[in-house]
Amino acid sequence: MVNTKFYTAIYVVLFVSATVQVLVEFAGLDYWMAFGIIIALSAAKAILVAAYFQHLRWEPRSLTYLIGIGLTGALALTIAASYSLL
Repeated sequence: MVNTKFYTAIYVVLFVSATVQVLVEFAGLDYWMAFGIIIALSAAKAILVAAYFQHLRWEPRSLTYLIGIGLTGALALTIAASYSLL
């Protein structure tokens, strides 16, 4: 049975996180400070989406670790690509 209140709470957290990311973009912060905040919020959102909307929370841990390795690789490539933007 789907718990509507629970999924609504996750939606609100994702919405607020996305709003904070946009506000950080326009806050005029130092590049690396803004980058760090946005990456941290993006990682938290990715974990929430994968855990609950893609149902990884109820899957075997080996599958969760496999997805985690992929997310870590994507994060590493994002950080590596950010150096070329400066």
